[in-house]
Amino acid sequence: MAYQIVLELHFSHCAAMGAALLMLIENALITQSRLMLLESVLIFFNLLAVLSYLKFFNCQKHSPFSLSWWFWLTLTGVACSCAVGIKYMGVFTYVLVLGVAAVHAWHLLGDQTLSNVCVFCHLLARAVALLVIPVVLYLLFFYVHLILVFRSGPHDQIMSSAFQASLEGGLARITQGQPLEVAFGSQVTLRNVFGKPVPCWLHSHQDTYPMIYENGRGSSHQQQVTCYPFKDVNNWWIVKDPRRHQLVVSSPPRPVRHGDMVQLVHGMTTRSLNTHDVAAPLSLHSQEVSCYIDYNISMPAQNLWRLEIVNRGSDTDVWKTILSEVRFVHVNTSAVLKLSGAHLPDWGYRQLEIVGEKLSRGYHGSTVWNVEEHRYGASQEQRERERELHSPAQVDVSRNLSFMARFSELQWRMLALRSDDSEHKYSSSPLEWVTLDTNIAYWLHPRTSAQIHLLGNIVIWVSGSLALAIYALLSLWYLLRRRRNVHDLPQDAWLRWVLAGALCAGGWAVNYLPFFLMEKALFLYHYLPALTFQILLLPVVLQHISDHLCRSQLQRSIFSALVVAWYSSACHVSNTLRPLTYGDKSLSPHELKALRWKDSWDILIRKH
Repeated sequence: MAYQIVLELHFSHCAAMGAALLMLIENALITQSRLMLLESVLIFFNLLAVLSYLKFFNCQKHSPFSLSWWFWLTLTGVACSCAVGIKYMGVFTYVLVLGVAAVHAWHLLGDQTLSNVCVFCHLLARAVALLVIPVVLYLLFFYVHLILVFRSGPHDQIMSSAFQASLEGGLARITQGQPLEVAFGSQVTLRNVFGKPVPCWLHSHQDTYPMIYENGRGSSHQQQVTCYPFKDVNNWWIVKDPRRHQLVVSSPPRPVRHGDMVQLVHGMTTRSLNTHDVAAPLSLHSQEVSCYIDYNISMPAQNLWRLEIVNRGSDTDVWKTILSEVRFVHVNTSAVLKLSGAHLPDWGYRQLEIVGEKLSRGYHGSTVWNVEEHRYGASQEQRERERELHSPAQVDVSRNLSFMARFSELQWRMLALRSDDSEHKYSSSPLEWVTLDTNIAYWLHPRTSAQIHLLGNIVIWVSGSLALAIYALLSLWYLLRRRRNVHDLPQDAWLRWVLAGALCAGGWAVNYLPFFLMEKALFLYHYLPALTFQILLLPVVLQHISDHLCRSQLQRSIFSALVVAWYSSACHVSNTLRPLTYGDKSLSPHELKALRWKDSWDILIRKH
């Protein structure tokens, strides 16, 4: 595809062969491809999208609306959709193709030789092929995915309770048969909707807050309330009617509605959820949340909470298992029950802090909860109730999410989810990629010194950056001179130069620069899609220098000899790094040291 792309840009077969050769001998691309990692497939569809668009663009000149014209236009949209479907990084190349297509469409609008109907048909065809088809195909990918992958798995907890309940097994097995409507006397577990830093459930245990914290502040010494990231019997709470003493569901059940006052009684300790004007352990500007213990001192219980259903359809909506997202607003202080996300010290078993947020500015997931497990309590005695909390509910309720609801949640989770560890042994910054100051050890033989590293060909990487700089400087020079009405290049050569830069230099920019804005662990392989566009630009710049900057035949001959020598050096470096690319040879300590060329270079620089 590299060969075909350079040809479609109307450069020579030699330049196209050069691009193909560079793709073949680049060690990082070989390693990534041999280990079947995602970047190789992403690069394939990135290049297919660019190649298809170029072929479509060239068909546009002599046979618009022909069969081949439709084929390449449609394939462009399909390839873009596939690129995004592999990794969200595919969006970068998709945006590039859309941008180039938009510029070409703008030129079509000004073409006076085309009728209004013809222009409209051109624009409609591009909109369908480059916008509608990719979206429909992307939806189809996940429609098939969600049909085939219908069972629960080990990482379900990152998804919402409703999503988990729609899968076979796992939470669906636990929640099967639960009552739909939460009633006074219901026994529930409450899961935080935000799910960060980890999914967790409202939790309490017998331990109390320390009398004095490490910084000297005092606490209420009430029973701890935390958010716990594992299923546990201490996650169960009873929804109590403040006007009654019973902790069981009446007959018929009285459903809890939006705006009702409730008390949340901890199932295993029978103490009520409480907050008061005492600073939280870690979040000093928020209130401490606890389960109230009566110490017979001047600190009365403040355990009334107003239920707010965030996703309600009306103000009379009933609180529903899994489906309803709710907030608990403290009646006395108007504080909202919130997951702060901070880990408590050892006295809190490193569980997550729960606070009363006084200044709640609108909706935020950390203040929103949903009922995950639910049963109608039937035992008034504490011992019977404890046995009841360990047994499953048996009322049958069907709960299914629509495809679009599951699709939307899955996309959001993929976009928003981050690993807890922002640093990794082999993580690196985008600036280190360009200079190849980093690598990744993929594999080490357990008995010999054979190993595989993701390591680039330094000749190609440095030359690619140099070609990019030369292209930028030459383009700026040409633009300034064209402004003065001095045309160094014929019009067709200028257009060819601009299109090559838009796709190759632009492809590098859109696949590289966004990483400076990302707050996550980044690795050298993230640079590979950008590198492929740099490789495409290299022979383009070399041919341009030979054709337009070398004035005499002698200069061209000398330049050609230098290019051949440069290609030879790139092949030599690729072959030198072969043991680290294929991992098929045991290396002696001397051979390993010889391959650490950068360390030797750094030592030489320091000496001088």
